[in-house]
Amino acid sequence: MPFVNEFRLNVRQWAAALVVVALALTLTPRVWKRLEKFDTGPDYRIPYALSKDYWLYERRLEQLTDTDQIIVFGDSVIWGEYVLPDGTLSHFLGDRFVNAGVNGLFPLAEEGLIRNYGTALRGRKILLHFNLLWLTSPKADLQAAQDEFNHARLVPQFFPRIPAYSADASERLGAVVERNVQFLSWVNHIQDVYFGQKDILRWTLADNRAVRNPLFTVDSKRGPASRRHRPWTETSEGPVQFEWVPLDRSLQWQSFQRLVALLRRRGNDVCTVVGPFNEHMIAEKNRAAYRTLRDGVAAWLSEQRLPHVVPDVLPSALYADASHPLTDGYELLARRLHESAAFAVWRGPTRN
Repeated sequence: MPFVNEFRLNVRQWAAALVVVALALTLTPRVWKRLEKFDTGPDYRIPYALSKDYWLYERRLEQLTDTDQIIVFGDSVIWGEYVLPDGTLSHFLGDRFVNAGVNGLFPLAEEGLIRNYGTALRGRKILLHFNLLWLTSPKADLQAAQDEFNHARLVPQFFPRIPAYSADASERLGAVVERNVQFLSWVNHIQDVYFGQKDILRWTLADNRAVRNPLFTVDSKRGPASRRHRPWTETSEGPVQFEWVPLDRSLQWQSFQRLVALLRRRGNDVCTVVGPFNEHMIAEKNRAAYRTLRDGVAAWLSEQRLPHVVPDVLPSALYADASHPLTDGYELLARRLHESAAFAVWRGPTRN
């Protein structure tokens, strides 16, 4: 008789195996939170290298248990593309404000991030930023075909259809499953933090297999001492003619509206900051179209009876590009927000 290395399970053994697997899938991410050190201090923001670590982002939100804190949510303008953690908008707004921005985010991805990983924010005060940068062209609005874009796994996978998203059915289904199975998000976290954003096979084959932990990093590419921290006039050829996408045809704007509705259903108290976009960078003939969009956003927020602020444009020298302020720009923007009556009423009394 040939040797056969097999073991047949009966019904009870299959049931026991399934229970063991289910427990492993459910408990492993929870146990890991107790094992992995993640003590964040003032001005902490998700590191640039971990922008797509949504499991870590969800864990960060779960740490914010002080209901007096105000969560500042948005894209790289909130995260602080050109500045250090102590040079962001949330820093200058004060101790109550927490930087929950993510680098490379946009409304279609923001909606997915909050819907699937932001349930810990229920009932909280949220300062929500809307960046008109995402309406500057059909490409920015994800209406034009492109090879890839940031945070594709967060966008709607099947509906509404996004012309720029060309993933096949398998990849789309994988993204949906990952959102709903925390174990898979945890696996991605392990790969991002300890294996250079590679799966185990690719990391094993890589020349450099050093295990790094970027949870706490010092970013020398940002801040006043960096080469990138310069006014836009030193790095740009001059004013730009943008291909503005009207609000009624914008996928990003529709997604922002859905995000606001989602936050309201969850009991969040939302205040929106619109811009301030770098109007100095807009070609003169192109500014009227921008202001039409900006005013349309403000009008919709008023119709929804949502507290909002449309700050005046900052001085030209305080912008690094079309939408990101430099450190002094964030400080001035924070001061202007605190001077806004609508913001002051929404914010409530300040701490001593």
